[in-house]
Amino acid sequence: MASLLVLWDIDYTLIAAGGAGIRLYEMVFSDLFGGELPHPVQSMAGRTDTAISLEVLTLAGLPDPAGQVAAFQAVLAERAPQIAGLVAERGRVLPGAARAVAALADGPRRGQVIQSLLTGNIPALAEVKLSALGLTEHIDFSVGGYGDVSAVRADLVAVARQRAAAQYGGDFSGRSTVLVGDTPGDIEAAVRTGARAVGVATGSFSVTELLEAGADAALPDLTDTSRVVEAVLGERAR
Repeated sequence: MASLLVLWDIDYTLIAAGGAGIRLYEMVFSDLFGGELPHPVQSMAGRTDTAISLEVLTLAGLPDPAGQVAAFQAVLAERAPQIAGLVAERGRVLPGAARAVAALADGPRRGQVIQSLLTGNIPALAEVKLSALGLTEHIDFSVGGYGDVSAVRADLVAVARQRAAAQYGGDFSGRSTVLVGDTPGDIEAAVRTGARAVGVATGSFSVTELLEAGADAALPDLTDTSRVVEAVLGERAR
């Protein structure tokens, strides 16, 4: 029976999507309201699509922005496949990411580690990004926590745990769940839910900043596979 749930962030942890997410927001806003976004999309780092959608609609001065978030996200999901080509053209898998995912899936712990996602992306966008860059093997999309659930990233952890327990059995409470991400928001979500937190300084934040946010371990990148596996497994690596 699987005993560890590893939840990967996507953007600037596993991949860089080449600005495709922002382009999708621009497309959907134009579809629904005509014209260009009146304000650029602010930083997406560590945030959920629910929070970003609400901000976009609020800054655009639309009436009842909170009430329009669900409809906006429905069109995000509908249009997401149309940016697959852009992700494939401009995006990239970050160095070491594919090897790290494969290493956790194989070897002596085969079958003991479930790998999924804890991401601010809505499900459709998460799948489009990783599929376009060929990084779907060993990732169980069905048990992830996605950004359509809540504006608060920590809320997604309980969702992923519940889905994993229903799918695989077992208890993924506490440090039986590991979050891997590049922002203090990822680390905070782990700390708030009692999960193990592994920071990866491949985004806008340094190793020091991720450790100060509460990470149990922080790496400069994912290129040293053995260090990644050790950081993720923690005491289980011994």
